[in-house]
Amino acid sequence: MNQTTFIQQLPKVELHLHIEGTLEPEMMFELAQRNQIALPFNTPEAVRAAYQFSNLQSFLDTYYQGARVLIHEQDFYDLTWAYLLRCQADNVIHTEIFFDPQTHTERGIAFDTVLNGIDRALRDGREQLGISSHLIMCFLRHLDEDSAFDTLRMVLPHKDKIVAVGLDSSELGHPPEKFERVFQEAIGHGFLTVAHAGEEGPVENIHNSLELLSISRIDHGVRCVDDSALVEKLAQRRVPLTVCPLSNTKLKVFDHMDRHNIVELLRRNVCVTINSDDPAYFGGYMTDNFQAVANSHALTPQELAQFTLNAIEASFIDDAHKQRLTRQVQDFMHQALA
Repeated sequence: MNQTTFIQQLPKVELHLHIEGTLEPEMMFELAQRNQIALPFNTPEAVRAAYQFSNLQSFLDTYYQGARVLIHEQDFYDLTWAYLLRCQADNVIHTEIFFDPQTHTERGIAFDTVLNGIDRALRDGREQLGISSHLIMCFLRHLDEDSAFDTLRMVLPHKDKIVAVGLDSSELGHPPEKFERVFQEAIGHGFLTVAHAGEEGPVENIHNSLELLSISRIDHGVRCVDDSALVEKLAQRRVPLTVCPLSNTKLKVFDHMDRHNIVELLRRNVCVTINSDDPAYFGGYMTDNFQAVANSHALTPQELAQFTLNAIEASFIDDAHKQRLTRQVQDFMHQALA
């Protein structure tokens, strides 16, 4: 079995995926027409041509503009279902997806409209596609603490649908400590916690996310290499990093994939995982991200599979489910290497 076939067939687990970031240009146009929303582009190809980003903020400006076409519960269902079909094609067996309610409530869309559409698709994905899933609600860090508390209050009636809260959007100028109180309240209500840290922001954001927000895993975290003691701590404590290779190169966190530190971190025994982040904007879903890393770094089949094993370990599923998924990867490896 060649490496391309191996990567395609390898069972995968995704832990860092913004559902709004799966809005492909074709669906953007379809929803814009359905909801009578004007777009500043004439064709899907023109949208794709605009996806040339210089940094995180230049991407976010486009991302929030695209999200305006999402209005009704069915829109959020259709968006999520399209992503799940991509998961099926890429052999993603479990996914834990982010959604940003403030992106929608700030423009008058009801929280329940957003959540119910996504949740209904995830339930159908479990039943019809056999893809297990969890949902994580993220606070937008460029908004203030009061807005985050308001959003947390909206979540409380839906604790059965949401496993964790997270923190995303512009890292620069919005450190973790800005949200320490809301995270502690979320923990008090039984939510797990994650946070974007150490992507564009400094390594201190990783330290403070761990210490002040009590997070279970770090989204991105690639700047951890700026502090060798931190890397050792992450490895020893098996603190997961949900790394997004194509995103990191598209947003100039690394100039080129061969400069990316994900393989270095893997070999230093950090619980590092591969994810697609906002694949409609960054040029690829899970198989594409695995392939991009493999094209630029010499990796063994065992190392490629370790990314999935790490993601299973880092996931928010129970131990019995982790054991089932681990056996699935082990069975695949036994067949692939026979």
